[in-house]
Amino acid sequence: MTKSNRLFDLMQVLRRHRTPVAGTVLAQEAGVSLRTIYRYIAALQAMGAEIDGEPGVGYVLRPTFLLPPLMFSEQELQAITLGAQWVTRQTDPAMALAADDVLAKIGAVLPVELRHILHDNAFHVGRRREEPQSVDLQMIRQATREQRKLFIAYRDPKGTATERTIWPISLGFVETRRFVAGWCELRHDFRLFRIDRIEHAELMTDRYPGRRRDLVKQWRSQVDEEAKLNATP
Repeated sequence: MTKSNRLFDLMQVLRRHRTPVAGTVLAQEAGVSLRTIYRYIAALQAMGAEIDGEPGVGYVLRPTFLLPPLMFSEQELQAITLGAQWVTRQTDPAMALAADDVLAKIGAVLPVELRHILHDNAFHVGRRREEPQSVDLQMIRQATREQRKLFIAYRDPKGTATERTIWPISLGFVETRRFVAGWCELRHDFRLFRIDRIEHAELMTDRYPGRRRDLVKQWRSQVDEEAKLNATP
């Protein structure tokens, strides 16, 4: 493996860690000696990488540093194309178009001998069965992104119709079902709503408080606790 590839691998390791990471950990993950890590860190810093830290303390990569386009491995390209294929066949048209655009941008910078991997048929993702949807997933994604409340007319599993104001925090894809997770003002708790049971939805101008990612952490923590309780004999 060339030195440039080693440097790129080290950058990838640093990107995976958001807090300072010891040189010994970097050496283990990159598969080189600790002394080599010190040399590579110095080389990256000389190239402009904003890496804070020093031997014995740890290193962290500032998010402002961007590398120019570098080579993907064949397996990485397969992972990208498999993910893009899933998006194009399992989500909404806007996301499908975005996935196609991503592949086009990657293909534009790949060497000619590697471009065929982007269109390799080694994997297959089935298309989900088309069902009438009363709610546009693009609107739900907008509400989630902008932290805006949604007013929905919802029918629960028993067929009871309710009207609720929710704070959408995450959109889920589980097998053939689509879900939106959020805080329900009616129940004063986190709830999971099936998209096919939402009969009507309106994007409100009101924005919900706090940070969405903090709410996601709270929701996932609650789900984990409930799972533990259900697993207890």
